[in-house]
Amino acid sequence: MAKPFTWLNPAVWTGGSAPAGLMLYRASTHELGANPIAAALNQLGLLALTLLVLTLACTPLQKLTGWTWPPRIRRTLGLLTFGYATAHLLTYATLDLGLDFGALGADIVKRPFITVGFTAWLCMLPLALTSTDAMVRRLGFVRWKRLHRLSYACAALGVVHFVWRVKKDLTEPLIYGAVFGALLAARALPQRKKRKGGHASAA
Repeated sequence: MAKPFTWLNPAVWTGGSAPAGLMLYRASTHELGANPIAAALNQLGLLALTLLVLTLACTPLQKLTGWTWPPRIRRTLGLLTFGYATAHLLTYATLDLGLDFGALGADIVKRPFITVGFTAWLCMLPLALTSTDAMVRRLGFVRWKRLHRLSYACAALGVVHFVWRVKKDLTEPLIYGAVFGALLAARALPQRKKRKGGHASAA
């Protein structure tokens, strides 16, 4: 018997990769505006943050609706997030700085919004490296799940990076911050109720 939703992850991969293809096409036709590097950086960073928020939304959505499919696409969304975050970093290092690693290191140390953004990428790296079923078995599910809580730190750092990058009109980054706060609350409240229930049972 065929597994249900076998089309789901291929569809997510296709839809998630489409913005990158569109961006490459626009870059090749000189349609990214007067400052194509800045436009590419902004779009890649925004896509990474959007996909990260969608990744974090999978579990609350499952608990709220009872749907079984959101956790099935969580890994795919997470890998797409890491891909766009890496493309964001590489675009900055190659096109903006011309692979001047000295300048990159100086920016990471001296410019707070780059420090925070690079830290967010470093937090994503172990999550991407341990995203396979083999790594789940190797680490054990409990340790693996504890490690992947770093995704919330990544989201918090990403929002701060966005706020400090924008500086003036904070509407969009604050919307992302509010959504992230709601997702964090959705995760924390059930755990708090569970702990209270355990204390009550013990009493």
